Amino acid sequence: MSHNLELAQKHAWNLARTLMAPVILFQVDNEFGVIPADELDGAEIEILFEYDPYCGGRSVH
Repeated sequence: MSHNLELAQKHAWNLARTLMAPVILFQVDNEFGVIPADELDGAEIEILFEYDPYCGGRSVH
């Protein structure tokens, strides 16, 4: 988890390109985290962005 949104965004995009799978950048309280999109189980988190390496970027939720 990170308190820095810009750093979390960079790590999310890097992880998406490394895994070659979509990842979700989410926020819980004042912290940001990243999880592969297929592991999202409907938990109560605030999704900020989805990073898809096949689309070349991110989409805002």
